[in-house]
Amino acid sequence: MDYNQLFEQIKAKKSFLCVGLDSDIAKIPPHLLQLEDPVFEFNKAVIDATAEVAIAYKPNIAFYESRGVEGWKSLEKTIHYIRTSYPDIFTIADAKRGDIGNTSQMSGNSCFRFDHGGSLYGRRFGDSFPAI
Repeated sequence: MDYNQLFEQIKAKKSFLCVGLDSDIAKIPPHLLQLEDPVFEFNKAVIDATAEVAIAYKPNIAFYESRGVEGWKSLEKTIHYIRTSYPDIFTIADAKRGDIGNTSQMSGNSCFRFDHGGSLYGRRFGDSFPAI
């Protein structure tokens, strides 16, 4: 999607809504946890419920990478779903580092999920660095 297509979506929907997909597995509704990919199923429900007014979806990469391979699979399925079901909606990869709160927690979790002796992890804001 280019700038002009995005602008056309904004005009057509009369909306600037960008939906963040910061899908924390700890906050997924219990009835979805029994499914094969609860994060994807949660994302799919959010996407379907907001597609009429959303002009963009913004998955927060830290929430996916913190779950390892399974998280990356959830992200890949989510992006594929958006592109095939709602091809006119823009996607943004939120891959920033040095964020605050639970994004910082998830970024830290992704670094420390492997036993590799050490990690370099820079933070910018407050005391939101994950406890080790």
